[in-house]
Amino acid sequence: MIAPPATHLRAVAALLIGSAWVLSALAQSSPNSTGAAATESAPAPNSPGPSDPPEMATHEAPLPLRATSELVPVRVVVRDGTGKAVANLDKDDFQLFEDGKPQQITNFVVETVGAVSHETVRNDQSLGEAKPGETQPAAFVRPTRFVALLFDDAHLELPDFLAARRAAEKYLDSALAPTDRTAVYTVSGLGQLDFTDDLAKLHQTVAQLQPHRSIAEAARSRNDCPPMDYFEANKIQNQNDPQALSVAMSEVVHCDSSLALDASMNHGQLPPSDVERARGMIQTAALRVDQQGSLLAQSVSRSLLAIVRRLAAMPGQRYLVLISPGFLYANEEWGFSQVVDQAIRSGVFVNTLDARGLYTPDLGDIAQPNPEPDPAAAAIRSSWRVASQAAQRDLLDYLANDTGGYAFQNSNDLEGGLKKVASAPEAYYYLAFAPHNLKFDGKFHSIKVTLRNKGGFTVEARRGYYAPRASTPADTAKQDIEDAVFSQEEQHGLPVALETQFYKTDASDAKLTVLARVDLTHIRFEKADGRNQNDLTVVAALFDRNGNFIAGTQRILTMKLRDDTLARLSRTGVTVRTNFDVKPGDYVVRLVVRDSQAAQLSAENGIVQIPY
Repeated sequence: MIAPPATHLRAVAALLIGSAWVLSALAQSSPNSTGAAATESAPAPNSPGPSDPPEMATHEAPLPLRATSELVPVRVVVRDGTGKAVANLDKDDFQLFEDGKPQQITNFVVETVGAVSHETVRNDQSLGEAKPGETQPAAFVRPTRFVALLFDDAHLELPDFLAARRAAEKYLDSALAPTDRTAVYTVSGLGQLDFTDDLAKLHQTVAQLQPHRSIAEAARSRNDCPPMDYFEANKIQNQNDPQALSVAMSEVVHCDSSLALDASMNHGQLPPSDVERARGMIQTAALRVDQQGSLLAQSVSRSLLAIVRRLAAMPGQRYLVLISPGFLYANEEWGFSQVVDQAIRSGVFVNTLDARGLYTPDLGDIAQPNPEPDPAAAAIRSSWRVASQAAQRDLLDYLANDTGGYAFQNSNDLEGGLKKVASAPEAYYYLAFAPHNLKFDGKFHSIKVTLRNKGGFTVEARRGYYAPRASTPADTAKQDIEDAVFSQEEQHGLPVALETQFYKTDASDAKLTVLARVDLTHIRFEKADGRNQNDLTVVAALFDRNGNFIAGTQRILTMKLRDDTLARLSRTGVTVRTNFDVKPGDYVVRLVVRDSQAAQLSAENGIVQIPY
């Protein structure tokens, strides 16, 4: 198991609200300004008197935004007949349906891996003089893809585990891009490595992984009488399956010598006292094996949920790759539903790789004599073995398909499979829509994305989303902002420009300034009490080169502007300035601005390299 990350979204939100920052509303703003908030040299015409409310003010408070909608994000990959991703479509080419009803696409962005991979430093003006001997670091590209490899070391047999480990090592050598960050996790919690681009550490971690099947083996290591696996135990313990009870009764007569003797003395029939003892032995064995299997399924579920939450705090494409032979999860459906729900809400794709490779049902060791004394019971147990292994495969399908991911199965090319399930498509589209009459009931809603007049293309998109549970408009606004901060997609609902500046105070410390320049021309204001009113929530967040959250700030700019002030600021705009104390290094800046009137949102990315 991995511990929940220290940068959990709710903790981050609290940190954002409590951080200090500086705001300036500028009539004319110099791009190299480094001082405190600038003010106008003379009062504007018709300036308010002592009793009038201020036209602009900032305050720290819970988000009092009047949001009426919640955007649902959808990542879409379109492929041509050769399987190549298509990157030249526009918004009008797409149709989006929720529960079979057409929806208006409110956000549309095209992302291509090539464009992201070649992005270099921007918006990082140095405001200080270069120090003697100071060198400019190599160009840094922001991390845009986070891949968590989860090895199911509790279920994998040794040969399959070694094959998966070799595939992972080859994948690390051939498939990682400068914009990738990779982590290695295990169900047992042993031998893990958090997100990094250090290839040597990744190789060292993967090379030391070993299967840990102590729980799984414990379920069948003891000489239970009768012997049974998790599939059969579930039938007896939870389903009261009469056929399973009959098979177990046939087996218990042969594995317990005293029962076998009593049966032989009674022409194959057990006396009533022995029947009760045999049933007690069956129930005891079924209870123990069922509990062991359930504990094991719960451990996988908890690992998946913890990693999904860890990925949710990463600013980019998020992939969880489960490397597993599959497993049973009887009576654990709710736990895995939680994983799916959390992944969908967090924008995490759960992809699965069946480490058994080219798969045929395991009917047991045919070289050994049939251990079943009863041929009929042997046939039934063989059918159960096939059904059990099919159920294991179905779980891998379920986790991938329901989160919009991909399930790789029935192939020995595990290296190629890893590249497929862990590699970003060459291009994808980011769509979002605001559901009509959204009910906060937590129910599932289907999503379907199609193309207009584009025959021969296939569309890959999430199949649905879970509506949020009952929440206030402030909760909805807060969630909108959190989702945007911990994403990589740029959104342009508001006219906002991001700039960054820095200067070094000494060899080991620097000041970083993030400037959000907001053009008020295209922002909608509400007229009330003779004033033009709107609130802007501005969030600046800082991430390190591996995508880990470092710091963030948030403040609400309340505007109650007179007509002449609005006219003047519509020409000049307003500038929000945020300062960070940082160390030399590579950083990703995420700026999110949201207004209260139209619930429009902009999200911008910046990269800063501060030399050592």
